[in-house]
Amino acid sequence: MKSVDWTPYDDVNGILRRVLTGARVILGNNFVGLYLDGSLASGDFNYETSDIDFVVATVTAVTPSQFAELVGLHGRVGQMNSKWANELEGAYIPLDALRCYDPANATHPYIDRGGVLRWEHLETDWVIHRHILHTSGITLAGPPIQTLVDPVTPDDLRQAVIGLFNFWWVPMTQNPVQLVEEGYRRYAVLTMCRMLYTLHRGQVVSKPAAARWALAHLETRWRPLIEWAMGRPTAVPTNNLNDAQQFIQATKTLILTNNERYLFQ
Repeated sequence: MKSVDWTPYDDVNGILRRVLTGARVILGNNFVGLYLDGSLASGDFNYETSDIDFVVATVTAVTPSQFAELVGLHGRVGQMNSKWANELEGAYIPLDALRCYDPANATHPYIDRGGVLRWEHLETDWVIHRHILHTSGITLAGPPIQTLVDPVTPDDLRQAVIGLFNFWWVPMTQNPVQLVEEGYRRYAVLTMCRMLYTLHRGQVVSKPAAARWALAHLETRWRPLIEWAMGRPTAVPTNNLNDAQQFIQATKTLILTNNERYLFQ
């Protein structure tokens, strides 16, 4: 039977239907709705490289027994015969915590691609998730997501980017071992483009859109690295680990000094 047409992809819809059906049964009256954010919501979903970003809204916090059953649900979903079985990334968030990000109320059941559902403290990137939910989130079930999430201001987005950079990327400037892997290095370069866009514009766009903006606005010395990260056919493969480290370091300098001359033309 054909899945509901939430997205243009039947196999993605099939995974989402399985999560929705299972979550409704497990959560019962605690279930509010299921929503999509990320690239599926923003319109820049890449069938080969993207994941499925979702949020389940609950009335109150998930109980221990509900959590145990949800772990089982995601374990079964992960064994499905689908390329998307282990490409889910999302959280189960109660209504009071979903409306706006509060670091004192940010520990919720969370799963990332290839992982297992666990209790996780969600960092400031969830300010950005909430912005996407409010501006372009897709409602699969429940009340419209825009009624459950407050608008996020440009300054809140900028502060979220700074907090996320300090939490995740500053340590990587000191120990860049993950950057050795080419796929992660591409991700890092595109993420820097996205962060720079938000710092400059106070808005959020997808990584591909941010990379296109970066090509037009950053110093030309970064062009080969960004084109390589975008996977453009004209990009020349190169040993660019040092270039990627310098790009992250330049982003760090911009954040610390608030001086865009370090990166912009």
